[in-house]
Amino acid sequence: MELQAEFEQATLDSKNITTRPSNEDLLMMYALYKQATEGDATGERPGMFDFKARAKYDAWAGQAGKSKEDAMQAYVSLVSRLK
Repeated sequence: MELQAEFEQATLDSKNITTRPSNEDLLMMYALYKQATEGDATGERPGMFDFKARAKYDAWAGQAGKSKEDAMQAYVSLVSRLK
């Protein structure tokens, strides 16, 4: 199966994970998905009182420079591990 198809399937599979992943895993899923679909993080870092948005932004920014293909593969592997 080609990587794009695996990524799309992993995206669907992520909605059917039966046990709730840890916060770290959820942030990593978010960051890898955003990196794979949009590239490096853009915009201003959210303020210090918006904890959730700031954590998501920081996780995504932590993936800066990772190629679309590498991010897709890492996302597929993560979702596969969590299933």
